[in-house]
Amino acid sequence: MDPGRASFPVRQPTMRPPRRTEGGRHRRAVPASLPQSAPALVLAVPGRDTDLSVGPAAELAAVLRVDNPAVDVRAARIDGGGPDDPTDLRAVLADATARRPDGGPCAVVIPLIATVNPPVIRRLREAVTASGTNAVVSGFINSNAMIAEVLHIRLAEAGLARADRVRLFSIVTAADGVLIATVGGPDSAGAANVTSVLLAARLALPVITASADSKAAVHEAALRLKEMGVNRLAIAPCFIGPEATRSDLDALSIGAEVAAPIGAHSNIAKLAALTYGKVINQLDLPYQGNPDAHGAHE
Repeated sequence: MDPGRASFPVRQPTMRPPRRTEGGRHRRAVPASLPQSAPALVLAVPGRDTDLSVGPAAELAAVLRVDNPAVDVRAARIDGGGPDDPTDLRAVLADATARRPDGGPCAVVIPLIATVNPPVIRRLREAVTASGTNAVVSGFINSNAMIAEVLHIRLAEAGLARADRVRLFSIVTAADGVLIATVGGPDSAGAANVTSVLLAARLALPVITASADSKAAVHEAALRLKEMGVNRLAIAPCFIGPEATRSDLDALSIGAEVAAPIGAHSNIAKLAALTYGKVINQLDLPYQGNPDAHGAHE
């Protein structure tokens, strides 16, 4: 080497760690290639009168189909009209079973709720049992951080909170306290406590949870917030949509402004895909096409 020229160290190759097959921030929630016998992803929607052709359930199913073309995505009513109703969960599971004659799980059933709701889960399990099919019932869709993010967005959209710590820092109509309204009794409110802590940190405001099923619980929570010095109270509905309505919240009569429900936010579609993918990984299905598609980077 010419002694007048600077020398640079030569980068030596390093051993790469074994490829992980699941998890990771940038990995696909669902394998890109699945066998035709892979279970369907069924969004189980509460509400006897829920129209599955419109609203959050329809929008979320459409997003999931586009993002996961290898997955058979369905929406079904937990409280449908029985086996003869094509939107009823039992009928949807029967059809999914008929399309998968190999005897494996016909579907991964994901209740379309954002927090614990014991009555809905009980009815869901009863419907799956009554269907006589081999379906896997997953946990409800939830990630405290992602749910808190959506609640923040809905409050900001309603002009009840700043969008972030930099933009729109001062909003004349902003609330100075938030009540997170859940559906499903005291268990649902208790399960949302972590979400309330995360939302309070995002807003730098007091946040309390209460179940909208109980007027007494909501009024008590509103009173506690007023005792904390809250003068302008906002309600952040912590439900996706079908399990309650805006009129249900207006009927609480606590004089608070109400943001929109979570609805078909992209975070809910992501959580549904993650829930399905977790079950699929546990089932250890054979993959078609490129074997590296399992757990591949997006």
